[in-house]
Amino acid sequence: MIRIILIVLFLTICSVPARAQSFGEYLGDESVLYAQTKQVNQFFRRFNGEESVSGIRYYERDSLYRNPNFRHRYLNVLFDLENHSVGEKMRKDFVEQVTKRNRPNFLNFHAPGWFAEVSTKFIHHGSEVKVILFLKLEQENLGYKWVITDVFYKPFNDLLASEDDGNMLFLHPMSHELDFMNLIKVFQDKDKIAKYASKGFKPNYLTLLLYEIKRGNMKFQTVENVKFHFFQVPGWYFELSDLRRTGYNAGWLITGLIPISETEKELLLKYIYHD
Repeated sequence: MIRIILIVLFLTICSVPARAQSFGEYLGDESVLYAQTKQVNQFFRRFNGEESVSGIRYYERDSLYRNPNFRHRYLNVLFDLENHSVGEKMRKDFVEQVTKRNRPNFLNFHAPGWFAEVSTKFIHHGSEVKVILFLKLEQENLGYKWVITDVFYKPFNDLLASEDDGNMLFLHPMSHELDFMNLIKVFQDKDKIAKYASKGFKPNYLTLLLYEIKRGNMKFQTVENVKFHFFQVPGWYFELSDLRRTGYNAGWLITGLIPISETEKELLLKYIYHD
């Protein structure tokens, strides 16, 4: 538990800027335009060693395609090098693992283990509010599509939060003999209704969002921010963000990185989803 708290604290400071580092050994005379990772698909290709720093695509017949030496050198430029929350040793350990000659790790765009977190603005009952949408790729027929899997909207969570006050609330096991007429006490106190739900009950906030939209109570305004969470590299988690700034070290870059066990992964997912 202490370690997962440290992980959460680490992720909250990932945006702290630090000393910029040189790109000369990677870029040479290439232009800033080509050096920046401007698309998420491009990040995948560059991470896997399927595209050069100058934007040249590599294919299986090319000598540099997924070449471990090339990847070992090049992967460093896919990190936010102005962020000191990801130390040089941690970055080095990660790069060493994913470029092992006998067992390298590659990212797979269509595989599970990564998802999007999209911060949006809605109008809810006349007020501008922030809603976080979680999306993943889902296969359909011969293609793929992005689908919304979960929602975090604080008023929804607050509304359905079940406070653990130590009082056991239940319907008597012989309630069926009363035709469940004692249900009246369940609905008298709306703040405690959730206590009568089954043990595994979990509110579906996506359903609530769709209901409010269909009722005309919520209206989408805009997307404020997008980031991606990756768990595709065994034993690691990293966060991908779009850094819109001048210079070589810009675009879609790794802004958070940490080694993580399976147990810690489950706890971290709960934290990301605000469970």
